[in-house]
Amino acid sequence: MDASVFEKRLQQETAYAERVLREHLPKEEGLQEKIMEAMNYSLLAGGKRLRPILMRETYRMCGGEDGRAIERFMAAIEMIHTYSLVHDDLPAMDNDRYRRGKETTWYVYGETMGILAGDGLLNYAFETAIRAFQETGTEGTEESVPDSERLARLERASAAFSVLARKAGIYGMIGGQVVDVMAQEEMSQTNLLFIHAHKTAALIQAAMMAGAILAGADREQVAAIEKCAYNIGIAFQIQDDILDVIGDSEELGKATGSDAANRKETYVTRKGLEQAKADVEALSREAAGILDGFTGEHEFLKQLILTLIHRRK
Repeated sequence: MDASVFEKRLQQETAYAERVLREHLPKEEGLQEKIMEAMNYSLLAGGKRLRPILMRETYRMCGGEDGRAIERFMAAIEMIHTYSLVHDDLPAMDNDRYRRGKETTWYVYGETMGILAGDGLLNYAFETAIRAFQETGTEGTEESVPDSERLARLERASAAFSVLARKAGIYGMIGGQVVDVMAQEEMSQTNLLFIHAHKTAALIQAAMMAGAILAGADREQVAAIEKCAYNIGIAFQIQDDILDVIGDSEELGKATGSDAANRKETYVTRKGLEQAKADVEALSREAAGILDGFTGEHEFLKQLILTLIHRRK
């Protein structure tokens, strides 16, 4: 796909994901309206909306047609991702005052409200996704959707919901964060890969697997997507480590060399720069090859993944 065509398509998909998210924001009302305000501040503070885009593109590659169910899950995955960032920024975690050039949620609303805003986003993500069950089968007329198809849609929504919950929880992203916190003093290669797989790859897996499941992909196809998304997440984090060594600070928008200055164990310090580069290439080639095993249109999805992995900032 031509670079200019890809960029135009990316802008369109990002705008679509942004519109879907805005349609599912909680209303700022009631005595507790301050929490909704803090949640919406967090959600609208910027971001590439990559996870909703990956979900929708995987869904379409597997034969899914746009509807309310996929949009509910798109909004939910972005809420979960945002909640994780809100909690990462807290004084008890990374103690960051700025993210994407804006003041972080806890710094604007206070630490207590920052905690509650993250909690609210996680819960509201599941409230949003669960509405897909209530709407399943209602996108056509009563006569046009057979009972068997309604049941199939409910089963797909249930399976997608289960993946979303597990990949966000103690067996996924939260589990990775726990090991990251506990392993600061002594980071082994095993711990490092576990953290990358669970903190980063798990939500990418959730997004792409949910998209495939909602479209009706079979177990083998969903397993292939899970492996593809694993590769994407690991390669993304290795590239992040590489950029901290060789990246341009102005292009990245942040200082480089911080890992070395803080004596932080990374994939590069463990494997060396050249091996890290080679592993990124191998992981990205395998991920692209997995996508090529699908017959549905996926040129944009593949280019998006390769651009994400080989980014320079």
